[in-house]
Amino acid sequence: MDNFDLNLKSKETPTDAQLKKLQEYFNEMPIGEILTGLHFAKNRWTAKDAGVLKVGRKSIINREVHAVTSEQAQWRLKNWKMMISNYRKRGYSYPTISRIKKILQEISNKKSK
Repeated sequence: MDNFDLNLKSKETPTDAQLKKLQEYFNEMPIGEILTGLHFAKNRWTAKDAGVLKVGRKSIINREVHAVTSEQAQWRLKNWKMMISNYRKRGYSYPTISRIKKILQEISNKKSK
């Protein structure tokens, strides 16, 4: 294995633990994999900084059901096929849609009991 010196400039001073972790990554992983990970991290950081980072499943579900009344939940469940097509157009996965339906059923049952 060849040894290379690498000089990096950073806006922050890394801690000893961070330097040790970086050294560990460079010792164990191929450079191509490290660059791929850094590319992904940079794109994610840029999207987060711009405010356009897509949110996770839990946030999507909360946004869909947070202010739904019992009557609205019942209507959505009665028209579920239409709701599925709308959710799919928005790019939601079937597991996400299933979780939305489960919460809508809980909301619908709360008021009707």
